[in-house]
Amino acid sequence: MVANELTFLVIEDDDFQREVIVDILGRLGSKNIQEARTGTEALNILKDSTLSSIDIILCDLNMPEMDGMEFLRHIGNSHSSIATIIMSALDGALIESVRKMASAYGIYLLGAIEKPITPAQLEALFSIYKSRESKQKQEFKHGSLFTLGEILEGLTNGDFVPFFQPKIHLATGKLIGAEALARWRHPQRGVIAPYAFIDLLEKSGHIDILTFTMLEQSAKACKLIHEKGHEISISVNLSLTSLADIKLADKITHIVLESGVNPKFIILEITETAAMTDMAPALENLARLRMKGFGLSIDDYGTGYSSMQQISRIAFTELKIDQSFVREMTTSNVSKVLINSSIEMATKLQMKCTAEGIETKNDWEQLKSMNCELGQGYYIAKPMSLDEFLKFCEQNLN
Repeated sequence: MVANELTFLVIEDDDFQREVIVDILGRLGSKNIQEARTGTEALNILKDSTLSSIDIILCDLNMPEMDGMEFLRHIGNSHSSIATIIMSALDGALIESVRKMASAYGIYLLGAIEKPITPAQLEALFSIYKSRESKQKQEFKHGSLFTLGEILEGLTNGDFVPFFQPKIHLATGKLIGAEALARWRHPQRGVIAPYAFIDLLEKSGHIDILTFTMLEQSAKACKLIHEKGHEISISVNLSLTSLADIKLADKITHIVLESGVNPKFIILEITETAAMTDMAPALENLARLRMKGFGLSIDDYGTGYSSMQQISRIAFTELKIDQSFVREMTTSNVSKVLINSSIEMATKLQMKCTAEGIETKNDWEQLKSMNCELGQGYYIAKPMSLDEFLKFCEQNLN
């Protein structure tokens, strides 16, 4: 059981309800449970260095002295690395509002669930916690910050490569494509994930160097994959900040055609990490790319800047549901409704709909039942090198 490896702090002012939650945790295998009636008691427990470190906090919202909102603010300021689960008998929309507030405070929020709490709800969240912790340990194990000079040197030396995460058809399990995700194969520190370099490249105006590096390598990989008998598409991320360059579409088209790949097999995922400031050249570039046959995907739908407005302006061929909604689908009715409406909208607009962040079989089954067409995530496969991806293709012949 996942729970037997973790230390919990349960904050609930009602003695009976607190005992019920502690009993559930015990039945799930937990041997390390701290209890608090109020937020003040809980903060004192967290400050006590003689106690074992807490892995997961289960926090009620409606408490005396210090309500859950104030407690969460304190957690965000001093213990934001501890995973937190919000529990409440309050209205689901209000719980969702508090969930957004917690995220804004920088809290590592595992989920928000309505009372009465069930073992199944907690087990699902603990499984997500274990999966996410495993990935974070892998990606953040070096914990180092790099200078822009080091990143640019790595790009010059050819140390940046695409890793490929499979995209599958949810109804049939058939492999239909992959997303190319940038990885830095650092000569001393191993494989470095994008968190270490994307922001700095965007803010310094150097993101195009990475974009063209990934595009060129991904197009060549696409050509090789097709030659091996797997006619799939490859998705490559394109930052909104790059779209101000009026010649961008022509540069992208030249790179892909030079690689011997038909543009219809390349999907450009538009990431909304920045507001679209230069509207006219961006729209011109995107229209030209569609005219050349490229697919256009709106990435992380629902989390960026005016996503619905972007859909009305740009001829997107795919909508990608952000993993944060998928992650909360089983515990948040609001997230489930938003996913459903996104799928319906994509269908009516004749766009493919892809769900990101599928981490469990239940995620897959739920999304399939909602008629979501495509999916990707760790339950299907993690991002992998080209050699590993070619083996994956061979093993998933349909």
